[in-house]
Amino acid sequence: MYVSERKHNPLVNTAAGGRTLSATQLPFFFLHPPSGYGVLTTTGRKSGNQRRRCIRAIRRGQTAYLVAIKGTETGWLKNIRANPEVHLRIRGGTFAGVARELVDDAERQEAMEAYCETVNRFKYLECTMWRKGRPTRSKIKELHRSWFEQGIPLAVDLAQ
Repeated sequence: MYVSERKHNPLVNTAAGGRTLSATQLPFFFLHPPSGYGVLTTTGRKSGNQRRRCIRAIRRGQTAYLVAIKGTETGWLKNIRANPEVHLRIRGGTFAGVARELVDDAERQEAMEAYCETVNRFKYLECTMWRKGRPTRSKIKELHRSWFEQGIPLAVDLAQ
């Protein structure tokens, strides 16, 4: 499942492009993740090796919300389904946690609110990667809402 916005940019249009973009961002995100982003470390379901990906992660209290925008094709989601214990490097430190898919309607609504309504400076750059034209606050919220609705939302319960 691909979100329609992905068609115009090869870095976000293909799995190889996504891996390249994440690998390029990884050193910067690992040192100082932008607000609303982080580095997710999972255990490979086949290899058992640690796998790191740059992702959008919105923290509310002791929970961080993520969305697998490619749905079941997302490699890190497959790894989480095999082993839900993860590490998440976000502003404020690196946290161990347990990831889970959101099934409760009330929690999905809370996650959608946090994920879709959070807009900061870095999101304007993100929007230019996915949408044509000048990025606006409403375009960014619309983009995030389409990801949330078409992707698979998850919560990472962070250890204290």
